Amino acid sequence: MRASRLLLLLGVFASTPSFAALQTRSVAWTHEDTRFEGVLVHDDSKKGLPGLLMVPNWMGVNESAVAKARQLAESGYVVLVADVYGVDVRPQDADEAAAAAKAMYADRARLRARAGAALDQLLAQTDSGLDTSRLAAVGFCFGGSTVLELARSGRDDIDAVVSFHGGLSTSAPAAAGAIKTSVLVLNGAEDRYVSAEDIAAFQSEMSASGADWQFTNLAGAVHCFAEFDANAGPGCQYHPRAAKRAFAAMQVWLQEHFESAVQP
Repeated sequence: MRASRLLLLLGVFASTPSFAALQTRSVAWTHEDTRFEGVLVHDDSKKGLPGLLMVPNWMGVNESAVAKARQLAESGYVVLVADVYGVDVRPQDADEAAAAAKAMYADRARLRARAGAALDQLLAQTDSGLDTSRLAAVGFCFGGSTVLELARSGRDDIDAVVSFHGGLSTSAPAAAGAIKTSVLVLNGAEDRYVSAEDIAAFQSEMSASGADWQFTNLAGAVHCFAEFDANAGPGCQYHPRAAKRAFAAMQVWLQEHFESAVQP
């Protein structure tokens, strides 16, 4: 999706009656000579809302990602859809998405830095009603992997991260004491892309790092279970029951840690 298409998308969502209170605008930034463009969604009638950095699946910033962000914003968040590919990389199919994600997985330091730069942009949106003392990051599939890398990077200005059906493995495991945020992983119990070995290694990594973490398997769910438009074969399917439970768990997790963040 090029810039002109993104602007058209924003106009379509802005005119949708069911989202009348929500405002949607593009946010552009430059990091290490690469230009990025995400989408900010917020309710301009409310102030003091917690912020969510939302990293989408491997398709990146597109109509589906913005729709998910609007659903999250309706629950009372200021949401920035993070661009970690750059404006010149907008996958149009699974092959292009796989290539883009593979390039990021191959350089975890770059992925962490780009996620961090997107988080900095969310922090800068002080005219959106954002409470900068309450921040979290959530991600879907590739985005779930990305927010886990953000946690591993040691950022201490986010209260929690939540991974929905994200990959767990990494080439740069967290060192002891490195993770400064609380980590919730919501995993499909039947996800063929996350092995038992991946789960065991992740849990050992989190425990060794001293992180506050929780891992939840959701019965019957495969990869993509929390994405309402997922329908890419038997291995990537929306699962309404698992999705409902996962989003409820996310809300509880975020509320707990946002409340802790504002306690004296």
